[in-house]
Amino acid sequence: MSWYYFEPRPKVHERRAAAIRALEQLQQTAGGSLEPVIVEGRKIAQTFWGQAWCDNLEAYRDFEYRLPRGRSYVRNRAVLDLKIEPGKISAKVHGSSLYDITVRIAPLPDARWRQFKQRSAGRIASLIELLKGELSDHVIQQIIDRDAGLFPAPDEITMQCSCLDWAVMCKHVAAAMYGVGHRLDRRPELLFAMRQLDPAELIEHAAAMAPIPRATTAQPVLDDNQVADVFGIDLAQDASDAPATQPPSPRRKAKRKAAPAPSPTPPARMAKKAKAKKKSKKTTKTAARPRQADSRQAQPRPSLKKKK
Repeated sequence: MSWYYFEPRPKVHERRAAAIRALEQLQQTAGGSLEPVIVEGRKIAQTFWGQAWCDNLEAYRDFEYRLPRGRSYVRNRAVLDLKIEPGKISAKVHGSSLYDITVRIAPLPDARWRQFKQRSAGRIASLIELLKGELSDHVIQQIIDRDAGLFPAPDEITMQCSCLDWAVMCKHVAAAMYGVGHRLDRRPELLFAMRQLDPAELIEHAAAMAPIPRATTAQPVLDDNQVADVFGIDLAQDASDAPATQPPSPRRKAKRKAAPAPSPTPPARMAKKAKAKKKSKKTTKTAARPRQADSRQAQPRPSLKKKK
């Protein structure tokens, strides 16, 4: 046999059938604890978090050589088991044999996490919106930033595979890393678990940084119509002309409304008073006349009898 002879690569459907058989055999021994990665179609990730993870992998030249083979493996369901823990990724990938993969992710530095919370303060409304990826462009740019974002850089990733490939990232590790992107579609909180972060701190920090409204001592001012409705008084006159008095209490409201206002003197009564006054003057005048008559009568009248 020639040294230049290589076994032909199995076709796509053959690799998928072999991976399905290996999964069935592994389930018989491992039970229901397996978490396989099953990709439907050509697109590995659908949501923001999954796509951002895959884009971060493809952004580094250190990984680009083995990534195409890894995409082929994950699409053919070669990742039979994938578990994500704080700072650790464990996987079983089927190739020419069954290989064990361990990937360790360094925790995000505290200073970098504090800076991220400060930059995104007030821009993340709730934890649900964060995990759904319903974020503003500013927050998205902060998350995917290479130097200050949340995704790990190559020097923050340590990879290990049981295969004989000498590369730092072999095709089995690449398949497991793409499987992480597919898993983040359904469970984006696992990214924070890998970086050993608590996503709720973003919401708590935003609430702590929110300005506290100052308490004001000014009381609400009622207009004239509202005061009239509340206290049952009429404020038609200018307030500057009215004496400074305290508003009546609600208990005296009914009494004040029940007391009738003094009515002005009717014109008929005034006419009657004027007539009586005029009559009294006339009576006084007529009473003085008989006195003059009596004085005239008091004088002796001359006798009309003739002297004889």
